[in-house]
Amino acid sequence: MTNIKTAMIVGGGIGGLVTALKLHRVGVSVRVFESVENIKALGVGINLLPHAVRVLTELGLAEELSNIGLPTAELIYVNKFGKNIWQEARGEEAGYHWPQYSIHRGKLQMLLLDAVKKELGEESVYTGHHLKSFQTFGDIVVAQFENRKTGESRGTFHADIMIAADGIHSVVRKFYYPDEGLPKFSGRILWRGITESTPFLTGRSMIMAGYQDQKFVAYPVCPDTAANGRSLVNWIAELTVMAEMPSRADWNRKIDKEIFAPAFAAWDFGWLNVPKLIEETDAVYEFPMVDRDPLPQWTFGRVTLLGDAAHPMYPIGSNGASQAILDADALGEAILEYPDAEVALKVYEDVRLEPTANIVLTNRKNGPEVVMQIVEERAPNGFVNLDDVISYQELEEIANGYKQIAGFDREKLNSKIEVIS
Repeated sequence: MTNIKTAMIVGGGIGGLVTALKLHRVGVSVRVFESVENIKALGVGINLLPHAVRVLTELGLAEELSNIGLPTAELIYVNKFGKNIWQEARGEEAGYHWPQYSIHRGKLQMLLLDAVKKELGEESVYTGHHLKSFQTFGDIVVAQFENRKTGESRGTFHADIMIAADGIHSVVRKFYYPDEGLPKFSGRILWRGITESTPFLTGRSMIMAGYQDQKFVAYPVCPDTAANGRSLVNWIAELTVMAEMPSRADWNRKIDKEIFAPAFAAWDFGWLNVPKLIEETDAVYEFPMVDRDPLPQWTFGRVTLLGDAAHPMYPIGSNGASQAILDADALGEAILEYPDAEVALKVYEDVRLEPTANIVLTNRKNGPEVVMQIVEERAPNGFVNLDDVISYQELEEIANGYKQIAGFDREKLNSKIEVIS
């Protein structure tokens, strides 16, 4: 039985909410503090890989997930002319015990928020509470919160431990690493949208087209739309730009499609019409591709980092949200096994720091998407026979190698526990 009785979680995003559910399950009383006054279903599509779905299934959310997520059937990499480079089954179609879900981020966050309020009580979530400062006194962490807009004090709270799940601009991370500065900009900009269209390929396909400097990603995210013979397609257009990183105030701003759409004007592959998909989207949002360098330490006594506060990474390999969920699971298991708070938090760090650092660094080299870059470099004008450009063995080694790094190798994952019925 853990000696940790109470926990404060800073941040009510996916990582923070899953952590709340997990810690509640292992006997910890949890309060979640979120900066915004009203948590809304914002964002576009994300992917949940089977290892993350396993964690959410263990938390009793399998049915709810299946209601809002579309099980991904396959992943396909193609070149800028729409010709196949690599294709593989995904989730249960690939023999995993759990699906891979394409899902709307906002819907997932609201599902988790509802679960937290149901299991922990409505009073467990404090909105409009932005972390201002914190201190550790002996075996207690004391934190002061404020209204982020007005600066008005929202009170002082304390707990046995504090988990910082407050994202890439984490207040807690900045406290421990004050000289780190801004996130690292890749030189690439993402433009994201979501629109209803006719289904492409299986209707549950995830495609990535192009190469490092110009890429297009698309996948459907809504089971209800799919049931009606249509697709609600989440898409991301990406270009390398010769510019400085947009200021934080401009992240996720709505922009004019003409800024990037002309670069994709010829990308009609027959089975997917990229220009049409962009044209039919009402709202498009801009976001810089950023990350941060891996840290040497997350845990400082009774305070630790989690999710994007600990290891923000490029959105390559469909890993961001999934890795935050794995963090939550590892933290809960460490608390369950080690009664001492500082030991438990350090064990959590020992389990998760190196694997996530490896993903951050691998994603900087394009992760599994490096196959698209290899083909572009070897055959910039296209190819007739893929075998003349890259061997199946090389493609397979890259795909399987990334699964090992990211922790969702099928055999290892399926052997961890018995299938949950």
